[in-house]
Amino acid sequence: MRCGSPVATVAVLGALLLLGGGAHAQNYPTRAITMMVAFPPGGFADITARPLAIPLGRELGQTVVVENRGGAGGAVGNAMVARAKPDGYTLLMALSSIAVIPEAERMAKRPVPYEMTQFVPIALIAAEPNVVLVRPEAPWKTFPELIADAKRRPGQISYSSSGLNGVIHLGVEIFAYAAQVKFLHAPYQGGGPSMNAILVGEVDFTSQSPSVGLPHAQAGKVRALASTGTERAHSFPDVPTLRELGYNAEYVFWAGMFAPVDTPPAIIETIRAAVRKSVDDDGFKRAMTTMGTPVRYLEGAKFSAFVADETRRLAEVVKRIGKLE
Repeated sequence: MRCGSPVATVAVLGALLLLGGGAHAQNYPTRAITMMVAFPPGGFADITARPLAIPLGRELGQTVVVENRGGAGGAVGNAMVARAKPDGYTLLMALSSIAVIPEAERMAKRPVPYEMTQFVPIALIAAEPNVVLVRPEAPWKTFPELIADAKRRPGQISYSSSGLNGVIHLGVEIFAYAAQVKFLHAPYQGGGPSMNAILVGEVDFTSQSPSVGLPHAQAGKVRALASTGTERAHSFPDVPTLRELGYNAEYVFWAGMFAPVDTPPAIIETIRAAVRKSVDDDGFKRAMTTMGTPVRYLEGAKFSAFVADETRRLAEVVKRIGKLE
């Protein structure tokens, strides 16, 4: 029996591979899915991922496990997902710092841990500003008082962040640049640890998402001086924005879901459809409302365009400010 030509053989093999890939996508998922959070528990990405994982697991028919891998302001966990097998079983709940880290590392002449081209944007989940928090006994009753003191004592007033190049670090450096002051940066391994640093008095102030800071403010453990958003934070209605105080330093950060590049489009659409239903789940909406976190949902081409714009915008911010320390 005569065999077919090599070209025909390659074509048949290619078709079989495509069919196999399609079958794999149709069967997805068949086991538990990991949603990576590149920070320790307690930060904005973590408290967004955990209530979402419950309805997402129901929609997909498999358990969604939230795994915390902190380090380097999110770079460690982000890079792990960038290198993960693109099969839909490793997802990332990232913060806006994901778009900052590559350019910031390039400017610092350090190895770049990943590129944004290594991710597929799935959906934007939430967005909110930071609020600048101090302890109740702090000498500054207003944000302008903090800035005035920083001008008298450059580099002596300390603040905690979620890590080098993270959302807190960038947000503080944006308003420090606008006010022409210098603070002492104390990086921690995530939003939770950096919040704890102000609570125990290790630093002079911090800047946190309202959802992280609100319980401590309600308990009288911290005071809010300003928020970084375009409008006042819903959960801190009496706290002025930096814009109101005369500083051009607006910064709203976000949490969004990503997958490794080359994840099959059919699997991406399966995940996206499940996320779309999950953000409308009563339990998820109730959890986000309780934390004072506004849900801001975008998906598909709109979220991809949003990520591309944020990547360009934040790279320009980093270049303008200079090397982040």
